[in-house]
Amino acid sequence: MSERKITIRGAREHNLKNVHLEIPRDALTVITGVSGSGKSSLAFDTLSAEGQRRYVESLSAYARQFLSLQNKPDVDSIDGLAPSISIEQKSTSKNPRSTVGTVTEIYDYLRLLYARVGRAHCYSCDRPIESQTVSQMVDAIMEQPERTRLLLLAPIVRGRKGEYRKELLELQKQGFTRVVIDGETYDIGETPALNKKVKHTIEVLVDRLVVKPGIQTRMADSLETALRLTDGIARVETVVKEGEGERQDWLFSEKNACIHCNISYPDIEPRLFSFNNPFGACPTCDGLGTQEYFDPDLIVPNPELSLRDGAVAPWAKPTQRIAQESLYTLGEHFGVDVNLPWRELPEAFRDIVLHGSGEEKVKFKWKGFRRARTVHRPWEGVVHTLERRYLETESDDQREQYKQYRSASPCPGCHGERLRKEALHIRIGGLDIAKYTALPLRQAARTIEDLELTPKEATIAERILKEVMDRLGFLIAVGLDYLTLDRTAATLSGGESQRIRLANQIGSGLVGVLYILDEPSIGLHQRDNQRLLDTLVKLRDLGNTVVVVEHDEDAIRTADFVVDMGPGAGEHGGEIVAQGSPQEIMHNAHSLTGHYLSGEKRIPLPAKRRKPDQERMLTMEGVTTHNLQSVSTHIPIGLLTCITGVSGSGKSSLVLDTLYPALAQRLNNAHLAGGSYKKISGLEQLDKVIHIDQTPIGRTPRSNPATYTGLFTPIRELMAGTEEARSRGYKPGRFSFNVKGGRCEACAGEGLVKIEMHFLPDIFVECDVCHGARYNRETLEIQYKGKNISEILDMTIEESVEFFRAYGPIRDRLQTMMDVGLSYMRLGQSATTLSGGEAQRVKVARELSKRATGRTLYILDEPTTGLHFDDIRKLVEVLQRLVVAGNTVVVIEHNLDVIKTADWLIDLGPEGGSHGGQILVEGPPEKIAACSDSWTGKYLKPYL
Repeated sequence: MSERKITIRGAREHNLKNVHLEIPRDALTVITGVSGSGKSSLAFDTLSAEGQRRYVESLSAYARQFLSLQNKPDVDSIDGLAPSISIEQKSTSKNPRSTVGTVTEIYDYLRLLYARVGRAHCYSCDRPIESQTVSQMVDAIMEQPERTRLLLLAPIVRGRKGEYRKELLELQKQGFTRVVIDGETYDIGETPALNKKVKHTIEVLVDRLVVKPGIQTRMADSLETALRLTDGIARVETVVKEGEGERQDWLFSEKNACIHCNISYPDIEPRLFSFNNPFGACPTCDGLGTQEYFDPDLIVPNPELSLRDGAVAPWAKPTQRIAQESLYTLGEHFGVDVNLPWRELPEAFRDIVLHGSGEEKVKFKWKGFRRARTVHRPWEGVVHTLERRYLETESDDQREQYKQYRSASPCPGCHGERLRKEALHIRIGGLDIAKYTALPLRQAARTIEDLELTPKEATIAERILKEVMDRLGFLIAVGLDYLTLDRTAATLSGGESQRIRLANQIGSGLVGVLYILDEPSIGLHQRDNQRLLDTLVKLRDLGNTVVVVEHDEDAIRTADFVVDMGPGAGEHGGEIVAQGSPQEIMHNAHSLTGHYLSGEKRIPLPAKRRKPDQERMLTMEGVTTHNLQSVSTHIPIGLLTCITGVSGSGKSSLVLDTLYPALAQRLNNAHLAGGSYKKISGLEQLDKVIHIDQTPIGRTPRSNPATYTGLFTPIRELMAGTEEARSRGYKPGRFSFNVKGGRCEACAGEGLVKIEMHFLPDIFVECDVCHGARYNRETLEIQYKGKNISEILDMTIEESVEFFRAYGPIRDRLQTMMDVGLSYMRLGQSATTLSGGEAQRVKVARELSKRATGRTLYILDEPTTGLHFDDIRKLVEVLQRLVVAGNTVVVIEHNLDVIKTADWLIDLGPEGGSHGGQILVEGPPEKIAACSDSWTGKYLKPYL
């Protein structure tokens, strides 16, 4: 074995067929191949899993019991393996308290920075607040010219009402002789009677001083006396004779307090800037920055419905009959026709329905089983009723039901900035910490570069600023310059969160590590791709081995070594078709990837583009969601439209956060909080909207393609219809592994039994009763065409098409799954083993198999994720089929092969974040390619 290689022998994890491979160390290796060919099985389930397992096994038995342990991969041996760090496609955190700043640790450095060099201001009058020691006060006074005469005063009362006899008497007892009341000086025994209804200011004359050498000790003693009398405040005033110039005065405080507003500040320390700490968090929202409320737009999702037709969604259910009838009574009382659409009802009446009738009583009648009830009382209002029920219920299910009608709005206390007001008035360079974290990363870096600090502040902040700048630089380098540090981690895409972790790893400066990445280019525009590749090369040049599962053409061409998996997917894959440099792959006759790289194969342009019908447009006007700058756009009905633009330009804001919720509310009666817009028109041309994303089709091993696509029901009916099943009285439910009756009870229909091993990983062994078949012996005796239900579920889609050829309802659905490139998938394959791309294609297959109305709008977000060139070709064919059936397809996409096949493009930009949010150009691909302002057009031109 060469020390410069990682040698894998006999890898058989999942569909891998005894793979042998040597991966060069300290190199950038790309593993590519069609979807399902075994790339992740090799990179993550073999290489990464073994690296993690070896690390955990090096720990003590005591430590191992606290860690989630991994099974040893099915591989003979791996030599030369370095410590491995895998960076996969998953959201960083679902915790609403996690932000880009906290995940990258930049916020921790900022808290320290603001605590050490931030300048506090009063949150009432905005004057600077500074605490000073007695020595600092003396030094400030001694800066005055020699012979300057001074009065040292202790302001014991400042702008407060009262007579203050007792206080003046106490001062006289302490030996003070003169006081200044409302600007006039008096002997303490001859003060006038004060009007207790008028505000007064009373200052004690502590000392008269002249600035000269040797006066410092007396000055310090007098200042301490003044500070003791006033709880930390002293005033110094110059004595000026007429014609000698203007009188000057200074207020000193030994505490963090505004002496003008009498407001004290807490100690300025890092925890004051933490929204996860009660000391710094906004007391109104506990540091979340938002407050939930019942949203009228979710309570009445479809304003076209009348009250009688169920416009008020929470009360449209049969169980809410009495509440629904109350609305009719309300209409009768106020003389309003409840058959009118909600939007046509008087605004005052709509407000009464939602927020109550105030003091006005309404006569409500309810018919019970035995007698009718009549009640005179004010109408509480739908919003207040839901709020009360939400707070009173002890049922989690009920609370979840109510949550679908709730939205989040910025907290009224901190306006979404999460921190208490004292923290939000501590600034550096004119910005408080919340304003700074709201800047896009590139602007945040520029702000630090332009920061003007005093020499003392610069010395304190030097190391902190270096750490912040380094981390910002790494994030910008991986194409995330449009993000802000206050962006919630839960709102990041998988690609964004992966690139954040990648930036963190570059910042860690580790050497000799094996990094394994899963499609880091996801969500990146072609313009930003090169920056990402430069980052991967930098990671390699530090002395690390970088293995990337990737389909991006630029990434493959940049690699030092390419491994092409295939030749097909599932059972037809699991082999290394080609390996070597990108040039060697291009000239390998067996490599499908090589054929696309060399241009021998390509995804064709459509022979003719469909033209939009100006009469059939879905129009959005005045959209201002997130960074969108009041944009208006037209989506042609019955065409394939691509939404393009650089990362962060507003594509998701336009489609997923505005268009989809708005249409789902109107067409599907869904309860989704949507974005901000003035108007959406053209909805009458659609009957439903469907968002096909890459989320799993099921979260448990019991979910599978057969159950998700609806195939399992006709298959079970077919089994129950056999002669033997009928004679035994078996119903379709007998053939379900989710309910008692036909399933194996020893493993509860799982086929596997878990054995807990404590400080070793849990082992799943085949059930020794059903031997993995999931059903009991009696159920397995029923056969259709020589196969029992377990054997049918174990067939691939390709085998199933032939097996069910005579049975149309099943065959047609299976054929659709074949068409979307899932021939290798097994009917009963666990949903948890499917990749995001596979799950999305199962969803597409389910939609294609439904009876087409020709009036559906399909929305897909980056459907090419996880797809090889050849898979993309199949996907394009499927999308075109949806359009041919009369449907409208809207795709958010960066892949130029998909973009070039679209009928219509809407390009956003020009940049990301606050510099984006505009529609640059819309039209056919040729028009976008001709637009000089469009980054998409620049990269698209060579493809047309």
